[in-house]
Amino acid sequence: MAPQKSAKRKVAPLPYNVQSTKVKGDKKGNPLFERRPRKFGIGQDIQPSKDLSRFVKWPKYVRLQRQRKILRMRLKVPPALNQFSQTLDRNTAVQLFKLLSKYRPETQQEKKARLNSQAEKVASGQKDESEKPVLVKYGINHITNLVESKKAKLVVIANDVDPIEIVIWLPALCRKMGVPYCIVKSKSRLGTVVHQKTATALALVDVKPEDKQSLASLVEAVNANFTDKSDAIRRTWGGGIRGVKSQAKITKREAAQSREIKISA
Repeated sequence: MAPQKSAKRKVAPLPYNVQSTKVKGDKKGNPLFERRPRKFGIGQDIQPSKDLSRFVKWPKYVRLQRQRKILRMRLKVPPALNQFSQTLDRNTAVQLFKLLSKYRPETQQEKKARLNSQAEKVASGQKDESEKPVLVKYGINHITNLVESKKAKLVVIANDVDPIEIVIWLPALCRKMGVPYCIVKSKSRLGTVVHQKTATALALVDVKPEDKQSLASLVEAVNANFTDKSDAIRRTWGGGIRGVKSQAKITKREAAQSREIKISA
């Protein structure tokens, strides 16, 4: 009969208040390189870079922009101003600016060259049969005259005009005269179309025959977003959005009230 193997007994663990007598061996580093921990006190090591944007004193125009945005979120905004917060969707805006880029106004050099060629033809006794080019119209007074005479086929208004009183009445005038209009983001984006820094509004009076179909589809989309929703736009107020701290305070208060109701019940 084979001898039985004796089972190994496990040693009981030490109590919590008694420390083990085993000492962990210290990790020996390279003796050539001395360990020098950095100290970030005054006049000592340079502190690591931090995000200090919160402590930056921003320029006055940046502070005004941010304050204006916050005020429009907090205060109740009347419908006449609130309509400029509802802009054209991205896909339709891309199609619109593609069409507008085809009808950019002439630069001074192009206009000078065209007029010179016309003058040379007239001076040589030839009949000048060139037609005036079809271009985008800009300038708030010019666009107002086009809308009042119902010559404009489509009016594009910027949403960030300052002061807003320059264009606040234009959507109402377009609705009254039956002219399709839309509101898009960024007056600087409109300005690039007409070789200017900014532009408050643009208008299309006519297009070439090959672009009439694209203009018709744009007008249909614009009317669905703006003209057909005129009643809702005139009644919808904006603003009244509280800050994060205020919302948390109200939520906490409502939770406390609901707890009191449950206890009393």
